[in-house]
Amino acid sequence: MGCFTLKMTNTTAAFLLCGMCASYGITPNKLVSGGLPAHTGTTTTDYLTDGYLTNWKSSSAKEIALNVGEGPKKLLINWESFGDCAWATDFTSGCGHSGVALSNFKILTSANSTDGTDGDWEVAATIQNNPVMARGVTIDFAGKSWFKIVSEGDVGKLLEIEAFDMSAGGTDTWFFMGTSISQMGIKQQDTDSTTAQLIHAKFPEYTPAMLRGGIGCINSTEVVEHLSEYLEYAGNVKFWAIEMGTNDAWGGGDWNLNTYVSNMQTIIDSAKAHGITPVIARIIATDSAKAGWQINPAFLEAVDKFVEDNDLPQGPDFYSYFKEHPELLASDGVHPNGDTKGGQAMHHLWAEALAPLYAVGDTAAKTPDSSTTLKMSGTFMVPRIYAQGKNIFVEGNLLNVTSVTLVSATGQLISQKALSKNYGQVQFENIPTGQYIAIIRGQNAVQTSTVQVK
Repeated sequence: MGCFTLKMTNTTAAFLLCGMCASYGITPNKLVSGGLPAHTGTTTTDYLTDGYLTNWKSSSAKEIALNVGEGPKKLLINWESFGDCAWATDFTSGCGHSGVALSNFKILTSANSTDGTDGDWEVAATIQNNPVMARGVTIDFAGKSWFKIVSEGDVGKLLEIEAFDMSAGGTDTWFFMGTSISQMGIKQQDTDSTTAQLIHAKFPEYTPAMLRGGIGCINSTEVVEHLSEYLEYAGNVKFWAIEMGTNDAWGGGDWNLNTYVSNMQTIIDSAKAHGITPVIARIIATDSAKAGWQINPAFLEAVDKFVEDNDLPQGPDFYSYFKEHPELLASDGVHPNGDTKGGQAMHHLWAEALAPLYAVGDTAAKTPDSSTTLKMSGTFMVPRIYAQGKNIFVEGNLLNVTSVTLVSATGQLISQKALSKNYGQVQFENIPTGQYIAIIRGQNAVQTSTVQVK
């Protein structure tokens, strides 16, 4: 089921625009640290807050302080360490990973410091034996203006520190679980804009908090074996953006399909049980001419079935995109190529897939009289919306429909058709491959649905 799809046939009185989307409505958590100087004792730097994970721009300072100003009552502090780009070093036996995590440290806060070293400081959080390279911790911040990370041991190489205002209960928090595809594409490779930056550019009120969780060589069985650690260290986010299956489907056969299906359902069920919404990407295609194999279609069908059976938001279609653009894959025909912007494409595809969730807006902040709730008299017949080839159709009883608008998943207007009589069908022709949002407006109702052209 697409994020905005309504399966109801009719209803009376008031009903929600999309019950599923309303439940996925995202409450913003403003980034308050972006571009601020990070004080590391005698020096300051801005590359710890620039939004990019540039490998050669890191800090090993044992004290790092930021002045984010007064206002937030709670802060989410996220950090990203380099390691060897893998999120954890010992979750898989397929590859050897190494790297030093930010392990034992305190987060302190101050209301009267002037430079990050003077003033009075209180301990807001104590972290011990942290093994992962990216994590977030929420702290109380009422009446404070500074926070400081004070490490007891080896810091490793810190790439980025972010602080988000969680005073309103923000839910715009994301963990990107994945294999080496995500380790390389989402963390390791340069990109013009991250998924978070692309979302912010389209929806300025949102600044997603991203944690990169790719691990080279990991498969779904090893994820399940370490689910308790995933939940311990990345269980305080609202969304898991999951790229998983390349190693399960390696070689092109389907011998491991049943195990993959069982494992992925366990991951989905565990996430949901902890209040986390999974968003699953279709497995990236290989360049079969180089790799010598291709993802078995049964695995792609399984991913599609996960989304439908579990009423999940639609994730990006890495398979179709990279199948059409093999030049974005490395010489092994499997991994994204940084030189040809394979990782950049992954960030853009994630942003496009997630855009419909942001288009719904902050449903938690809306009252029943807001635009999320549709009031009408009589019966509202929900039209059928579907794609056939390169055409999109809206059909059914359109008696009370005044217009049908088609926009891309990132909000670009594709076409708008005003209706002056009872049409049985509205057609949009020659639509390029991608995900779209159909906005159907009536005199007393609005329906928004996603549709994908393949």
